[in-house]
Amino acid sequence: MKRIAALAFYAVGALAIAYLALYAYAAFTGGRLQPGDPIHIFRKPDAPDYS
Repeated sequence: MKRIAALAFYAVGALAIAYLALYAYAAFTGGRLQPGDPIHIFRKPDAPDYS
């Protein structure tokens, strides 16, 4: 039982480290927003207008 608990603990730790590494990769290699860049919000042209 101890062995299963230790393996589960290590698996959760490895997943956490992999998630943090993926987050760091996305944060450092992602596109940068420049001031004045338009924000494109796409919606269906036939969507109802509730305003």
